[in-house]
Amino acid sequence: MIRNETIDVLLTRRSVKAFKPEQITNEELETIIAAGVNAPTGRNLQAPIIVAVQDPETVKLLSRLNAAVMGATGDPFYGAPTVLVVLADKSKANTYLYDGSLVMGNLLNAAHAIGVGACWIHRAKEVFASAEGKALLAKWGISGDYEGIGNCVLGYNAKEYPSPKEHKADYVYYVK
Repeated sequence: MIRNETIDVLLTRRSVKAFKPEQITNEELETIIAAGVNAPTGRNLQAPIIVAVQDPETVKLLSRLNAAVMGATGDPFYGAPTVLVVLADKSKANTYLYDGSLVMGNLLNAAHAIGVGACWIHRAKEVFASAEGKALLAKWGISGDYEGIGNCVLGYNAKEYPSPKEHKADYVYYVK
């Protein structure tokens, strides 16, 4: 296998599920966002958008709304001080879901590359389909046919970095 810095980042990234309360730096945030913005999109239609949330009260609100989708009351954001909400305009491209997923992947990998912990938190679709979620979008000045793709929670890891799990035996099939 060929190894280099990029491949090593891709091979060693893991989801972080315990964060220190300390906020990430603006430079780290902008670096991670730049990677997300540069993700490929179908026909370069750029259907996704990223909402960077660092206001503690709004992070708590998003966490509460996310937990409610599961019928839970805990913090599904694991105490992360930053949330990057990825949404995509369904009317802009029929590849909106894939495009938004690529943005999420770039955000996760970029965070790991610069030493920031990250985790993809689902249920953005349900949160932003709700009345409260739609009201948040309106408050933020976002209009359009947006669907929540995911929440990328960011912060500094509060625990030992997770070990990799074994991959299933039939993950890859080769046809030569």
